[in-house]
Amino acid sequence: MTATDQLTQLGAHAEIPQSSDRAVLETVPFSRGDGPPAIVRFTAPEFTSLCPVTGQPDFAHIVIDYAPDALLIESKSLKLFLTSFRNHGAFHEECTVAIGRRIVAAARPLWLRIGGYWYPRGGIPIDVFWQTGTPPEDAWLPDTGVTPYRGRG
Repeated sequence: MTATDQLTQLGAHAEIPQSSDRAVLETVPFSRGDGPPAIVRFTAPEFTSLCPVTGQPDFAHIVIDYAPDALLIESKSLKLFLTSFRNHGAFHEECTVAIGRRIVAAARPLWLRIGGYWYPRGGIPIDVFWQTGTPPEDAWLPDTGVTPYRGRG
């Protein structure tokens, strides 16, 4: 049984944080075991943030793959963290990389990659990719499953 006694959001009422800085990413212990590392994927196909200049909403399909070491990201806290970006004004590149860095800081994975597939504004889709280094040896890394822009969806 995984220890969950330190979690404050899972199984409880939790408000959407007013900013991504205030959002708490919670973790649970993970036993890696022998063999190649596991790859965990989170997909957020309806991610929203705000344009820092106009205040208009920007939308993205976010795909996060990580190889956990001793900690897993608890998914409800991740959902609340991602939702907090609805109040966050930043460019696509900053949002995407900030998400990756916060997950790395919270869970200290063996490896992480994030893809932000942003829907067009002004006719140009912007795709942002960031990873912590070389993927772990022998890990199975599936394709992100997001097609190049052709009316994404």
